[in-house]
Amino acid sequence: VQLQASGGGSVQPGGSLRLSCVVSDFTIRKNWMYWVRQPPGKDLEFVSAISPDGSETYYGDSMKGRFTIARDNAKNTLYLQMNNLKSEDTAVYFCSDPPAGLWGQGTQVTVSS
Repeated sequence: VQLQASGGGSVQPGGSLRLSCVVSDFTIRKNWMYWVRQPPGKDLEFVSAISPDGSETYYGDSMKGRFTIARDNAKNTLYLQMNNLKSEDTAVYFCSDPPAGLWGQGTQVTVSS
């Protein structure tokens, strides 16, 4: 099973990025999926979660109103649209299904002027 995250990069404060996570050899359509992040020198932090059909979404407090999680079960892909990025959003972002023990390799997001 592979969770291949992409879309990270370096942006200025106020910028946007869209992360994608393609899952291989595992069908996600029945699973809650998550984005978590790890800022430099800090612990893992919950970012967002989405229900199997996409009807329910949850966000960490600092992400509400700026981040949007989405999924395309036909493409076995998870997305995270991040707007109005701040320096404190700098982190490695992972897509995951923790209950299933599935974690991607992460993609680096750096927000800096």
